[in-house]
Amino acid sequence: MGNASPLRNKAPETREPVNISNRAEENLKFIRETMERSTSFTAVPGYGGMLMGATAIAAAVVASYQVNLVNSLAVWLGEAALAFAIGLLALWQKSKLAGQSLFSTPAKKFAFGFTPPLLAGVIITLGLWRNEQYYVLAPVCIICYGVAVICGGAFSARVVPVMGWCFMAVGAAAFLVPSSYGNLMMGLSFGALHVIFGAVIARKYGG
Repeated sequence: MGNASPLRNKAPETREPVNISNRAEENLKFIRETMERSTSFTAVPGYGGMLMGATAIAAAVVASYQVNLVNSLAVWLGEAALAFAIGLLALWQKSKLAGQSLFSTPAKKFAFGFTPPLLAGVIITLGLWRNEQYYVLAPVCIICYGVAVICGGAFSARVVPVMGWCFMAVGAAAFLVPSSYGNLMMGLSFGALHVIFGAVIARKYGG
């Protein structure tokens, strides 16, 4: 019998050691970013919305007692500035308490959806004001704000876009009623709707 040739052992392949710690950090980062993208922005302030609604109702009452339309519009302009400050402060406070950064991906999506329609509404309103088309300002403001809430609310809790559709419905109705009902429609939308939906948000989404 011939001598059997010995089997040659293959040289072990040399591989660089895998750093398990780095791999785990990469996986956690990917999971965190994925969850962040899929998370809704729930820091929309409920109590802040209720306060905005209360000031809007007060503004509707004050504006209804003005002797001319320009003074009434000035009241609403002041209310808009006050509501913006209240909303911004309430948004910051709730996001801080909820531990949800205003620079997170959901917050940015909410802002990018909310801001363009709102800016469009401001531009249209200024154009109507310049051309003295005062009697259509109320429905235009209500509808544009409703669109902004719907677009931003697509990245927030479900109740937010529902509120936006309600704003649009009231704005559409404001075109159908006499222009003398402008303050009433503004009070119903920016006042009553903010109070009602603010209470729902505060109850279901933590303030």
